[in-house]
Amino acid sequence: MVRVKHRYLVVNFLYPTATTNASSKGPVPEFIQFHHPTSDQLTHGLLLKSIRDGVSELFGDYGAGVVSTGLKINYLSTATSTMIIRCPRSHYQLVWAALTFMTKLPKPINQPVVVKIVRVSGTIRKAEEEVIRRAQAIIDRAKTAQGSNRDTDPVVGNIVKAAIRRKEANVLVEIDEGSESEASEE
Repeated sequence: MVRVKHRYLVVNFLYPTATTNASSKGPVPEFIQFHHPTSDQLTHGLLLKSIRDGVSELFGDYGAGVVSTGLKINYLSTATSTMIIRCPRSHYQLVWAALTFMTKLPKPINQPVVVKIVRVSGTIRKAEEEVIRRAQAIIDRAKTAQGSNRDTDPVVGNIVKAAIRRKEANVLVEIDEGSESEASEE
């Protein structure tokens, strides 16, 4: 039996329109404006439909047919504007092209967007590690750009606390898995 092989695309949504935060004393730093959160109205279904429509528009029925069987959104974070898409290995370039040509989010949101493919991976694990690494890098840049720490800036503080909790949860899971494997060896 032949196994179907996939590729995982790590995707970031970037928003080119400049905005300011009313609660802050001045304008929000430029990289935070570009990486601001996506609307909560964006769902897996809307994204899948827009990707399939894009592939169909660019490559016709052939493209829609070869991509539709293995296309799946494994991870979608509206807070970090990041997603991981699984697609067939032999046709991941079709999905990449459709995402590159996407200029607006689907209909209810209708917001201009730049879709950036950050990484193509053969395993979901490496794709997830890249998402975590990029989120931590954005947090570090936000902290250094504002010259603030967690105590003075509540927004950055909340993001840092969430990242620390996630990191501690991953360490605990790895410790639990390690103790189970040691128990099974005895």
